[in-house]
Amino acid sequence: MAEDYYKILGVPRNATQAEIQKAFRDLARKYHPDLHPDDPDAKKKFQQIQKAFEVLNDPEKREMYDRYGASFETAGAGAGPYTRTFYWSTGPEGEFSGSGFEEFDFADIFGDRFGKPTGFSFGFEDLFEKLRTAGARTAQYRARPRAPEKGADLERELEVPLPVAVSGGSWEFTFQKPGGGLTTLSVNIPAGIREGQKIRLRGLGAPSPSGGPPGDLYLRVKILPHKYFERRGDDLYVKVPVTLPEAVFGTKVDIPTPRGTVSVRIPPGTSSGTKLRVRGHGVPREDGTSGDLYAVVEIQLPPHLDESTKEAIKKLESAYPRDIRADLYW
Repeated sequence: MAEDYYKILGVPRNATQAEIQKAFRDLARKYHPDLHPDDPDAKKKFQQIQKAFEVLNDPEKREMYDRYGASFETAGAGAGPYTRTFYWSTGPEGEFSGSGFEEFDFADIFGDRFGKPTGFSFGFEDLFEKLRTAGARTAQYRARPRAPEKGADLERELEVPLPVAVSGGSWEFTFQKPGGGLTTLSVNIPAGIREGQKIRLRGLGAPSPSGGPPGDLYLRVKILPHKYFERRGDDLYVKVPVTLPEAVFGTKVDIPTPRGTVSVRIPPGTSSGTKLRVRGHGVPREDGTSGDLYAVVEIQLPPHLDESTKEAIKKLESAYPRDIRADLYW
């Protein structure tokens, strides 16, 4: 039974040249004899794959194969007026030799110039030139080495504290190398990097299986939560603890920011939850500007209150003109 080259490569009959080449590469990697030295079937399968590819990857051979099947390589496919059959074979260097003639219509393959009754003297030099050229291309393909493939890329999670993510700087990262063993790297963190962004480290991925360059390592950033600071877009929110007297009488507090410490005034009578805006002290942007910082006031009571202090605070209830929760609803 004639071999179906399309079935061997696993492609449809209308497959493009690129699809044929991709199918061959995938199958060649899978069945290459060097990968299966103890399996004689792998060598046979690889030879079938290689033969199918040599035909389907050559437009002229593929056209003849589609018309006459695999027999076009060794015999004629049909009879007609002024027909002859020419047998040819491929030599070790890609050259062709031929012998023997039967009924075969060369006009069907090579054009009308071969369909005229001119005996055996018509165009055989052109015919052999076509065959020698095709053989040379096949030999050149066999001799051309495959380019080494790049190793696979890897991805790991990189936990970064919020101050480092906002201001940037170096941060050490320890990971397990492909093949075993731990290594520690100093990673440069760009200022203002966001949650989920990736940092690319070239050449630190998996090694190549064929002697090519290694892949790359991608670090996916995870920003660790901070006790006081929270990032919202390009703005920072910081919880600022104040005492009850500070909230009642007002004060000034020093607040650390990415651009240094700033002094913020707490107005008298400030309630817990009040936001005080400090412009330009948030997350730096690529254009050189920065977001804003919002100081959120949190009134804290003393951990221990004596009876006299409790009585004094209780007198404050009369200072509220109405129920402060009157507008609280779902």
